[in-house]
Amino acid sequence: MSKVPTLSYPQIIRALQRDGWIVVRQKGSHIRLQKRIGNESLKLIVPAHRPVKRSTLAHILKDARLDVARFIELL
Repeated sequence: MSKVPTLSYPQIIRALQRDGWIVVRQKGSHIRLQKRIGNESLKLIVPAHRPVKRSTLAHILKDARLDVARFIELL
């Protein structure tokens, strides 16, 4: 399994947008993204930090149902 990279929040959001995620809103330092899969609506919160902690990114990828290798392809 690939190692989770250390990235800034704009890089993470751009990669997620390439996967079909849409930025819904931002409140303070939290950016909310949303994606519809069939009848299901998935939601993510990405903190506006430089860099985003690797453990936080790992949780974001888990919630987004993306593995690290696929996410790296989207960068």
